[in-house]
Amino acid sequence: MELTSVLKFLENRTILVTGATGFLAKIFVEKILRVQPNVKKLYLLLRAADEKSAMQRFNNEVVAKDLFKVLREKSGANFTTFVSQRTTIVPGDISCENLGVNDSNLLEEMWREVDIVVNLAATTNFDERYDVALGINTFGARHVLNFAKKCNKLKVLLHVSTAYVCGEKEGLMLEKEYNMGETLNGTLGLDIEAEKKVMDQTLKQLKAKNASEKSITTTMKELGLERARKYGWPNTYVFTKTMGEMFLGKLKEDIPLVIVRPTIITSTFKEPFPGWVEGIRTIDSIVVGYGKGRITCFPGNPKTILDVIPADMVVNAMIVAMMAHADQRGSEIIYQIGSSLSNPLEIINLRDYAFNYFTKNPWINKVDGKPIIVGKVTVLSSMDSFQRYLALHYLLPLKGLEIVNTACCQYFQGKYLELYRKIKFVIRLIDLYGPYLFFKTLFDDLNVEKLRMAAKENGIETKIFYFDPKTINWEDYFMKIHLPGVVRYVFKY
Repeated sequence: MELTSVLKFLENRTILVTGATGFLAKIFVEKILRVQPNVKKLYLLLRAADEKSAMQRFNNEVVAKDLFKVLREKSGANFTTFVSQRTTIVPGDISCENLGVNDSNLLEEMWREVDIVVNLAATTNFDERYDVALGINTFGARHVLNFAKKCNKLKVLLHVSTAYVCGEKEGLMLEKEYNMGETLNGTLGLDIEAEKKVMDQTLKQLKAKNASEKSITTTMKELGLERARKYGWPNTYVFTKTMGEMFLGKLKEDIPLVIVRPTIITSTFKEPFPGWVEGIRTIDSIVVGYGKGRITCFPGNPKTILDVIPADMVVNAMIVAMMAHADQRGSEIIYQIGSSLSNPLEIINLRDYAFNYFTKNPWINKVDGKPIIVGKVTVLSSMDSFQRYLALHYLLPLKGLEIVNTACCQYFQGKYLELYRKIKFVIRLIDLYGPYLFFKTLFDDLNVEKLRMAAKENGIETKIFYFDPKTINWEDYFMKIHLPGVVRYVFKY
């Protein structure tokens, strides 16, 4: 693999980025603008009804974030002009043909000018509505591919998926492609168009019954989980992302295709500054629940490897991969970006880091102004032991409190509701994330390692585009970077 300067490759390039308000997309856009100010144009597609509302979303949800403070300081008074000259905000929707772009002149302009398409649009909710997840994660991928085929100067299409499309097996998970109709559990009959018909028919029946929006949402969420688990996937997110990959592999023709599969993405390691994160991401759901005193136990093998990777490393690998595979007509390569093989982190380590951090830096309860005292989380080694623990320590006391509360004319209603909410929160977390707490898979990152070695051997800008998880000291990262970042940017949720 022969590589040239990444900065030179990015110079005068025109890049379409879908899902521009997403966590990873913001980091990607900020990185390009900061390290290569001579990029020609970034077309940033985001969901909006029109140009005005798209611009409002971009200003409020992207450039106004702390993430851009380094670029803002670097650009000074010219920041707004600098960004506006290098970006075109595109209202659209990847669940529609032509990405939902209604301006025919803008469409023609993009097809004429775009060199690189980066598909970062996704819904990452594990229990998303099936209609929404299919529209964005599955058919959205096909719409992006069809759009890329119309780009006259296209050098590469980079699609961001997730490592967890591979499911679970004990040992090493190779960077394999998924063929159309292939399933994790061997169940026959997976057909993407048929899945859409099932979804459409269910939705039609609900509307014919004048079901409430709440009932429709609940039913569509349950349908997604049911269809995913039928074929061996644990949740709607990874199932619909897998089907999106199937579309790409089947229909790509001669398009140079790079599929990036990150594991669990965490806060930035170095750039633009350490610790920036947004939204409650997978493991941070547990971190937030623990820090706020809602979680005292969870099921999991203490030796289970949590495969996490900082967001800036993912973005750097994406950019180097774009350059490495540009103009390789008809090629397809998959990069699994994670740390489980090269720098493993165990669940028990994360528990200890969280305990140490929140013991020294307790969260202050906003209701009574008192610090929340945390203890070491009890890690229960099986789902059976977790169910017993939950029944003994939570469900029985809840039932007792319910009886006393009824007898005392709702005197203890506040305490009852607080305990009920805590139990409901824990049960929902475990239902969604439980499969990953006993995860036995290590993700093969051979292709990423080859990319790293090629970058090093060819002397490209490895200090700017770093993505080696072996350089991370996990205790330092969690204690000094990630957990403080989660408290600063996520605890408000």
